[in-house]
Amino acid sequence: MRIISGTLGGRMIRPPAKMPYTRPTTDVAKTGLFNILNHQFNLEGIHTLDLFGGTGSISYELASRGAAELTIVEKDPAMAAFIQQTAKQLGVPLQLVKMDVFKFMSQANASYDFIFAGPPYALTTIDQIPILVFQHGLLKKGGWFVLEHTPRNQYKNHPYFLAERHYGTTVFSIFSQTDSNEEKTDT
Repeated sequence: MRIISGTLGGRMIRPPAKMPYTRPTTDVAKTGLFNILNHQFNLEGIHTLDLFGGTGSISYELASRGAAELTIVEKDPAMAAFIQQTAKQLGVPLQLVKMDVFKFMSQANASYDFIFAGPPYALTTIDQIPILVFQHGLLKKGGWFVLEHTPRNQYKNHPYFLAERHYGTTVFSIFSQTDSNEEKTDT
């Protein structure tokens, strides 16, 4: 696993061999996602939230491309320790929250410019994630929320759905709260 581009581009990340609850985003899917972001979303100086942090790979990529404040939520103690160790080695300052994502979302008192959620594909409550992000005001107006999932999940009817991109069995659904979709939810 590697950081694709930016100031840390090319640096390798070597996660633990046994990660029972973690499924890292593939380099192909991550490259596709960041190509979209580079062309349609300014990452410089933004505040980010990485739900289901896993290896921290998405946050390291965001840091490499200029994100200013990074928050990662990861409840698995082994993966949380790996994230802390790797961030220290890379010189990436971040805030690591060791707690359940759903508990974090219900208690969070901050909003973010960019949110990424890469939950386990077998998570039975995955459809609650976009609802809770907007219900709890976690995304700043004009910000982007990206949910990684499989083709069996569909979010095109969500009021803040913006776009969908497929990379093999990986799908990224992109959500944003804009003036045009605000009008749809008010009527």
